[in-house]
Amino acid sequence: MPELPEVEALAGYLRERAVGRRVERVEIAAISALKTYDPPPSAMAGRAVVGAGRHGKFLDVIFDGGLHLVVHLARAGWLHYREAFPSTAPLRPGKGPIALRVRLDDGSGFDLTEAGTQKKLAAYLVTDPAQVPGVAKLGPDALAADLPTFAERLRSRRGQVKGVLTDQAVLAGVGNAYSDEILHAAKLSPFAITDRLGDDQLAALHAATRTVLGDAVRRSMGQRAAELKGEKRSGLKVHARTGLPCPVCGDIVREVSFADSSLQYCPTCQTGGKPLADRRLSRLVR
Repeated sequence: MPELPEVEALAGYLRERAVGRRVERVEIAAISALKTYDPPPSAMAGRAVVGAGRHGKFLDVIFDGGLHLVVHLARAGWLHYREAFPSTAPLRPGKGPIALRVRLDDGSGFDLTEAGTQKKLAAYLVTDPAQVPGVAKLGPDALAADLPTFAERLRSRRGQVKGVLTDQAVLAGVGNAYSDEILHAAKLSPFAITDRLGDDQLAALHAATRTVLGDAVRRSMGQRAAELKGEKRSGLKVHARTGLPCPVCGDIVREVSFADSSLQYCPTCQTGGKPLADRRLSRLVR
């Protein structure tokens, strides 16, 4: 799933490449991806791209006249920028992974795509990003929150720190992958309870959040959209590295699996050497 650093980099790439170009036409191939109908997608035609930004993990493409295309890429969605499209023929609804195509006046443009069968990519055409329900519910941006705000938000929601850190209403922008990386950097168990964290632990967690996300943004900015996924994988220390040595201490990275996701952690760095039991089999070790 694209998280804060990748969405920030996609917005930066659009600012660099698309700003100043006018929309030639918009094509919708997956009606289910479009969550709004007024204004219609055709309202983008003829408008210039004037900016691109981010709200948590939502991408915001801004057009003149105050129109916003706000996109949540979900787990398997992506933005592919095309310097030229292979055909001028309109997209055929329901064919292939492309959900929406925006053609620009210089022949370039971008596709919003989604792999797999669970189609959860969502696109909203609005005059104010706050009209998007998910944006309206976002907490403070994870990269911008100062320590007092960060600590107050974490302590406001009692639960396992992994789940609270990825709750977008608490802090916006952190997902499954970077939460594993942040907790590893902070040397915290993913199952530590938020209202039991001491001031020093919260300070370490805040510092790790800023460092991990900040470093990921710096690595990602300037990368082409097609290169961002590989850049993300190359910077991970524990996430998706089950069975490999921890680059900090050399212990083996372990995994806890859930119904539709998993987490990775280092026992030596995070849990005092104790492996966490898979919650499907037995009670979790904290």
